[in-house]
Amino acid sequence: MQATRRASHRRAEIAIIIAMVIISVIFMLPYIWMLLDSFKPMKEIVKGKSFWPEDFTFKNYDTVFKGAPVFAWLKNSVVTSVSGTIIMLFTSSIAGFVFAKYEFKGKNFLFLFILATMMVPQQATMIPSFLLIRKIGLYDNLASLVLPRMVGGFGIFLCRQFIMDIPDDLMDAAQIDGASDMFIYSRLIVPLIMPAMSALAIFTFLGLWNEYLGPLLYLSKTTNMTMPLALSFFSTQRAKDIGAIMAAATIIMLPVTVVFLAFQKQFVEGIAITGMK
Repeated sequence: MQATRRASHRRAEIAIIIAMVIISVIFMLPYIWMLLDSFKPMKEIVKGKSFWPEDFTFKNYDTVFKGAPVFAWLKNSVVTSVSGTIIMLFTSSIAGFVFAKYEFKGKNFLFLFILATMMVPQQATMIPSFLLIRKIGLYDNLASLVLPRMVGGFGIFLCRQFIMDIPDDLMDAAQIDGASDMFIYSRLIVPLIMPAMSALAIFTFLGLWNEYLGPLLYLSKTTNMTMPLALSFFSTQRAKDIGAIMAAATIIMLPVTVVFLAFQKQFVEGIAITGMK
């Protein structure tokens, strides 16, 4: 009887694995197709008869790197994404620490106001944000992409929920030993909420890397563009060169893929713990 149950359970596991593999392949197929097209000559792409490249070539990548300032675009995306992520992690964690462990007048109202900002669509704040960026002299500057992302309601909420579960006795013991508030924050709180901060870092980095609307509003010079906006610009300039467009899209996708693969363990742990909050 037990052997029959084990065999049935085993078959169910195999069926689930097969189903997940099929679903994964379906989701990955467009990306795989894009990658393979980036190594095909134009004639082969237009014919569309082969899935794998018959005449393997790097000409499309050569066209991208020689015909556009790709390294400048990559640098802009890296600078804005990394700096914005670091600042977001700091402001979210320290604000979450304050809202979770300190009492002050208007605390609940201020926290609810921060949460309410998450309900406002970005399109509703486009014009005020654009006017503000121009007024403070940051138009066509990479800082204009980082400034609006320095503080986020979701990050503050996420960090607050994690910090609230940390016992107050730990803080009391540290304060008795003479630890300052910043020492408690940096040496006690931050290490304990690393799963949440890891998930927040990946969300923030991906959001900044893939952002299109912000660069479209605040940047005008070609050399100041980030990769998503640059891809649109490049596609317009070379609308008929599909292979080069696929190569440029692959270059954009590669860094975020590497980041996700490198931190997927922390990402999954953060999502799992977040779901239990």
